[in-house]
Amino acid sequence: MNKSNGLLVLFTFVLLGLILLVSGCAEQAPRPYGVERQLGWANRQREVWAVAPALNLSGIDGVDPLMQADLLYAQLQQVRGLTVIPVNRVAEVYATLDIERIESEQQAALVCELLAADRLVVPTITAYDPYAPPKVGASLQVLSRPNDWARPASVDPREMARQAAPKEVEALPSSSQFIQAVGMFDAANGSVRDALFRYAAGRNDPVGPMGPNEYLASMDRYCGFVYHELVEQVIARAGNGKK
Repeated sequence: MNKSNGLLVLFTFVLLGLILLVSGCAEQAPRPYGVERQLGWANRQREVWAVAPALNLSGIDGVDPLMQADLLYAQLQQVRGLTVIPVNRVAEVYATLDIERIESEQQAALVCELLAADRLVVPTITAYDPYAPPKVGASLQVLSRPNDWARPASVDPREMARQAAPKEVEALPSSSQFIQAVGMFDAANGSVRDALFRYAAGRNDPVGPMGPNEYLASMDRYCGFVYHELVEQVIARAGNGKK
């Protein structure tokens, strides 16, 4: 092999090495994180919300009411314009009043006053299936403390619930102090998956082994998505004046 051929071979190897090096760096360049879609409270004035222990109507014993309330609390904390009181504080007030759940708007107003909160959020689980594809049915009831509400001199929360209960022929009254959001989120449905992956944008490691699919594998993360969707409904209805 003459000298010119040797230089040509060396140049070829150097060029191939550079090409492999550049392509390798391009492949290892980190993918940019997305930007999560944030929610904001519709009213101008900042409000204080309290999260009550969840009600489990799913028939599944594995549903932890306090864990579900904590997942909702984590979502509400991310809403601009809200200060959120955690579930353990609400549970302490329940114990003080000797009640297990809210059964009337008067009870909710009393709990709000004792916590210095504007609203009380009560989550309810109606369906829960952690197996792939996961499925969760849930609702949020948001009860407000009226501006003109005055605490009775003698408080009996159970008597308040009895007085607030409708008679047999009387329908539940409509109230401007009550907002509700309800949904069934079955990951087998394409529309639910689309909403889930939109929610996951900016909330997962883009170079992780599962990417947004981790929200289908982790039930806690999936429930977080469910509560995010329900909180968005609540905010929209409050902003539009719908109760």
